[in-house]
Amino acid sequence: MIGNPIAALGRTVLDILSSVGFATRSFFGLLQVSPGAMRRPSLISEQIHFIGNYSLVIIIVSGLFVGMVLGLQGYITLTPYGAEQKLGQVVALALVRELGPVVTALLFAGRAGTSLTAQIGLMKAGEQLSAMEMMAINPIQRVLAPRFWAGVIAMPLLATIFSAVGVLGGYLVGVQLIGVDEGAFWSQMQANVDVRADVLNGVLKSLVFGVAVTFTALFQGYHAEPTPEDVSRATTRTVVIASLMIWGLDFVMTALMFNK
Repeated sequence: MIGNPIAALGRTVLDILSSVGFATRSFFGLLQVSPGAMRRPSLISEQIHFIGNYSLVIIIVSGLFVGMVLGLQGYITLTPYGAEQKLGQVVALALVRELGPVVTALLFAGRAGTSLTAQIGLMKAGEQLSAMEMMAINPIQRVLAPRFWAGVIAMPLLATIFSAVGVLGGYLVGVQLIGVDEGAFWSQMQANVDVRADVLNGVLKSLVFGVAVTFTALFQGYHAEPTPEDVSRATTRTVVIASLMIWGLDFVMTALMFNK
């Protein structure tokens, strides 16, 4: 009676370790064939357009409204302490350190990640990847690697745009709507936001998120069963796994970067 739950737990742990090991081997295998994909930059630029440009509208709109909410909530929070002049600093730090990389990564997983998973899964179901192998073309190098590097490049760019538009949203609400002094808004931001400690660390976060989300999407699509039902389940797994990875990595990187 006692042995069955323990055995089931052991099997579950072994399955998880096996899956993590298989994903790790797949990741390094993808990196190994990446130099071949780098020799055809047109493939990567095409995927950057597909991944980044088509995600731009949701990034800009979401960044604007997140910045506006930060401006409103920040003003409400700072006013009782007479510190509403620091609104620009609060909005900028919240965006470049945390909300910019994290919210962009979550939107990226929901928009581009599911699209990549469905695209690769349907290519596998349509035996396009098998046809490439029959023609002595490595599908990982030809199909997966360009999409992987496109996602890694596009993610920091999208996060930067999100943060910039968010600061604009905070300015519109805080300065133009509520009436915070415009000079204080920008000067506090300029004086207290450090390029290396804040901006570059935020970019590094978004770069790591780009690697995690893009690889998860490609891995789930490439290893999905070639059926419509499993491809649809793979897109769901992409969002769930990528979102959990984003939050976990965010905690670890925040603890390492900003623990002063």
